[in-house]
Amino acid sequence: MTIAYWCVLAAALMPMIWALIAKKSKPGFSNRRPRQFMASLEGFGARAHGAHLNSFEAFPFFAAAVIIAHQIGKMEQSTMDTLALTYIGLRVLFGIFYLIDKHLLRSLVWVAAVACNVAFFVMSS
Repeated sequence: MTIAYWCVLAAALMPMIWALIAKKSKPGFSNRRPRQFMASLEGFGARAHGAHLNSFEAFPFFAAAVIIAHQIGKMEQSTMDTLALTYIGLRVLFGIFYLIDKHLLRSLVWVAAVACNVAFFVMSS
């Protein structure tokens, strides 16, 4: 399996990291009512939950970009791997900036991560 494919797995698991941080941000988490608990969060915990939700939203575009680039086969594997690793790094930064409430930096790295996805398509054509 390629590094880029491993990055798809990492991106799929990333929402769980932010969810765990959100759940640990405040006492009283109950697995019987996780959505109610998450909806009650404020501040840091709410931002962790936001990173969790955004990670789910961003995942399909990235997964499709990696899979399609592999199927087309015109891009060098090292380029695909570099783009995928860059995407993962940017998404980690996105979550960190979300947690520490650096909204402008968060938006910049979000745009850069989207640009990685677009690059998969452009460079594969």
